[in-house]
This record gives sequence, C-alpha cells and structure tokens, in this order.
Amino acid sequence: MFSNIAVIAYGIKCNRGISVMKELVKAFTAEEIAEYLRLHPYTVRRLARAKKIPAFRVGGQWRFRKDEIDSWSKSKKRA
Repeated sequence: MFSNIAVIAYGIKCNRGISVMKELVKAFTAEEIAEYLRLHPYTVRRLARAKKIPAFRVGGQWRFRKDEIDSWSKSKKRA
C-alpha cells in the first residue's frame, strides 16, 4: 500500500519573482486512499468532486494528504 507516493512541493513567490519551496507533501492517489479507507476508488473521487473529503488536483488527477484524510475520518466518526 502507498507504493507510488507523489511528493508535491508547495511554493510561494517572493517579491523578486523567485519561487521558494515552502513544504513537501506526500500525496496519495484515489486508488491508494480507497484501499486505505476500504472504499471503492469511484466513491473516493465522487466525494472529492463534491468537496466532502479533503483533496486537491494535480494534472487532472485527485491527490490526498494522509494526515488530512485521518483528521477527516476522525471527525466523521464523532459526528
């Protein structure tokens, strides 16, 4: 599980137009998060499109941060 982890760099722009790396984030695919949550990948993508699960897009593909998914999952269990 989580074998093909994408690392996404978030950047900020300085006043001179130089991009500075702010943080590196491990981003997981819909299939990897579906396996982790024991859901179908289509369900994970549908939740992402509806903004019901924390996600972002990279090159047209949904990506997920595991720490955000864990927080989201814990908050849903309490509700």
